[in-house]
Amino acid sequence: MDAITLSHAIDGYLLYAAGRQLSENTLRDYCTTFRRFREFLPDDPPMEQISLGTIEAFFAGLNGLSRKTALNYHTGLSALWTWAVGRGVATEHVLHQFTRPKPNQNVIEIFTEEQVQRLLDACKRTPAYSRPGKARCSNARPTALRDKAIILTLLDSMVRASELSGMRRSDMSLKEGRIKVLGKGAKERWVPISSETAGAIWQYLAARPQAKPQYDDMVFLTQRLRPMDRQAVLKVLDRLGQRVEVPTHPHKFRHTGATMFLRNGGNVFALKEILGHSTMTMVQRYVHLAEVDIQEAHRRASPVYNWDLRV
Repeated sequence: MDAITLSHAIDGYLLYAAGRQLSENTLRDYCTTFRRFREFLPDDPPMEQISLGTIEAFFAGLNGLSRKTALNYHTGLSALWTWAVGRGVATEHVLHQFTRPKPNQNVIEIFTEEQVQRLLDACKRTPAYSRPGKARCSNARPTALRDKAIILTLLDSMVRASELSGMRRSDMSLKEGRIKVLGKGAKERWVPISSETAGAIWQYLAARPQAKPQYDDMVFLTQRLRPMDRQAVLKVLDRLGQRVEVPTHPHKFRHTGATMFLRNGGNVFALKEILGHSTMTMVQRYVHLAEVDIQEAHRRASPVYNWDLRV
């Protein structure tokens, strides 16, 4: 077999990845990684000739990028080399010789009850505005029911924004209080929701105009009755958050739901399944956060701490 160049190997891998039905977000990340790596190289070398030194130089030049982005690049290139070695395109998996970047351990931020209430209230009406010669007024927001359902679903089911945007009416049972979502790695799971969240979704769907047949099964649609993607969800939440001065991101709802689940006595193994994690690593961070809260509550309420006992 003639030596296969990097660009040809990338084309072959992307065909393979599409056949495996990787998510659009994953494929987009991989394409970004491959493009950056190709731009780094002066030419289009055979895969077999790319050395560990080349990989080290590429990562050393990623100035100004977050550790998370560097980790994404490592994941994408590692997937490419795994495929290449398996197909005989390369004999050595050079990414296995390169230390995997460690992501930053960012502090988990969660909403307060008051902040969530402010976001829900912001769904109802537009900001007040003035007209010449008339009193200030505001209007009912046309997306109020949808946006309320989005907030409650994110908080209650703890799904990711991409999982929420992919929800289908045919994959939910509002009476039973559960929704089937497609998570990372194309893995399906059922997530539970409360009767209040189910009611909010039902109210939104009952009032929503019927969309075109190819879109009508999707749960959350734009005002033009087209499926909301992850970016559309982020934009809606960001606008609501700016209105009430509450920094808002879909993952913050996930963090809040997971933390409160444990604080209220939820089972850690059940939480792992709800979140769709394959390991307990991330769940343990929520456990630690919940335990810190319990310790602080005990410090404030302990009779030994608060009473003036003579010992």
